[in-house]
Amino acid sequence: MENRSLGFWAIGVLLVGSLIGATNGSIHSYNNEKFTVKFNARFFHGGSEGLYASKFQDLNSSSSDNPFKGKSFIRFDDVTFVRTKESASKQNAMQSTAGLVEAIILEVKDRDRIGGTFLKSEAICCTPELADSGSCSLGEVIINRESNDLEWPRQIKTFFKGNKTEVTMSPETVVINKTGMYYLYFMICDPELDGTRIRGRTVWKNPDGYLPGKVAPLMKVFGFMSLAYVLLGLVWFVRFVQFWKDIIQLHYHITLVIALGMCEMAVRYFEYVNFNSTGMRPMDVTLWAVTFSSIKKTLSRLLLLVVSMGYGVVKPTLGGITSRVLLLGVIYFVATEALELVEHLGNINDFSGKTMIVLVIPVALLDACFILWIFSSLARTLEKLQIKRNMAKLELYRNFTNALAISVLLSIAWIGFELYFNGTDPLIELWRMAWIIPAFWNILSYGLLAIICILWAPSNNPTRYSYLAETGDEFEEEGISLTGSGIKSTEDVERNELLFGLPDDVEEGKRE
Repeated sequence: MENRSLGFWAIGVLLVGSLIGATNGSIHSYNNEKFTVKFNARFFHGGSEGLYASKFQDLNSSSSDNPFKGKSFIRFDDVTFVRTKESASKQNAMQSTAGLVEAIILEVKDRDRIGGTFLKSEAICCTPELADSGSCSLGEVIINRESNDLEWPRQIKTFFKGNKTEVTMSPETVVINKTGMYYLYFMICDPELDGTRIRGRTVWKNPDGYLPGKVAPLMKVFGFMSLAYVLLGLVWFVRFVQFWKDIIQLHYHITLVIALGMCEMAVRYFEYVNFNSTGMRPMDVTLWAVTFSSIKKTLSRLLLLVVSMGYGVVKPTLGGITSRVLLLGVIYFVATEALELVEHLGNINDFSGKTMIVLVIPVALLDACFILWIFSSLARTLEKLQIKRNMAKLELYRNFTNALAISVLLSIAWIGFELYFNGTDPLIELWRMAWIIPAFWNILSYGLLAIICILWAPSNNPTRYSYLAETGDEFEEEGISLTGSGIKSTEDVERNELLFGLPDDVEEGKRE
């Protein structure tokens, strides 16, 4: 029983460990990379993706011009194995088979069919003892073949010839007829092939295009969100033009965020359309999408912050804290841009888990800073409005506070769900649900922006949301004159009266 558990754990280690080196596209390139030793095998993870079943089970059912139209497949393109000269020199030049490399394609739920788990052994490659019992073939990966599915897991063999150092796989296209998360491994059982490297590429395709199955629904999400931003922009533009005489500076900021959201979703949509048709992410389009996303995230947070501070509603400027607000925005943009570039442009093989953590932590801390600053500013703004008994603006900010609090609670709950989802599904068996995680954040961001647009919509009653220089207005505790006109506070006037006495006319009035 213990050996069986070890064998199952061995395959689990291979699958989980391979996620670190998974590429993010449907064309997986191999650039003279090494095999990794695990137990008694040497393996290289060639990729993993969620693939939907082919629409046509028979090749004759698809178009004669394109026999793979409407089919899911994994295609091997010029995959070449290169062994060391020392290894090649040990072989006879006349040998037709002098070293075996196996390509293994399996569905993740069949992981226990690879290795000696069913034989109560921790071995991945067949050992002499197991071969003598007739359980497997010596020098090959152990595969548990079931009578109702003899072809899977799929095994493709490639042999070195004589004493040559290189061998190229014969062109092969494996059609996928069952929906699932598929893993590809290149495996070597011959210890004399230590040091072997791999180059070439494999192409993975779903029935409707090259988008990986777990992100394919996002193309529709981005298309829908593009239309939603266009609709929001049109409604906002009509109100903006209708009441242009009552526009305040805050309205221009909201307009900019709407425009950036519109651009981001449109660029994201066309990026995914191109990715789906070619299997590659265009560098320039992806770079624009990443930059638009980072700018919009930064300005959205800054918008929430300045609204919470009462900018344009209870005070006309931010005063002495403007530089701090801008500094936080610049730092957040740099941190977010770095993280987005690594996630979308970099090859994950080039970045370790520690590198990703180093990039994620600053963004998380800066988000926490924004949240704390926003709610502390809201508390001060609400307190000021209560003191002034400005009920219209107080109601406005109470509604905004409620909406923001609900969005924060939803965010915390969703982060918990995301951690649970990823923690309980390390092998991405629930890949068909993965798209809802990024989709939720886009929808939540849009919803909060729409609420701000409703609350601060331009109208013919600007006193509801705009700043008016009322008698007795108090300044923020950050403390700088908002108008520059030399207005003094009540405490300053009383202090001057005690020091210098009352003006003559006031003294006369008192005597009378």
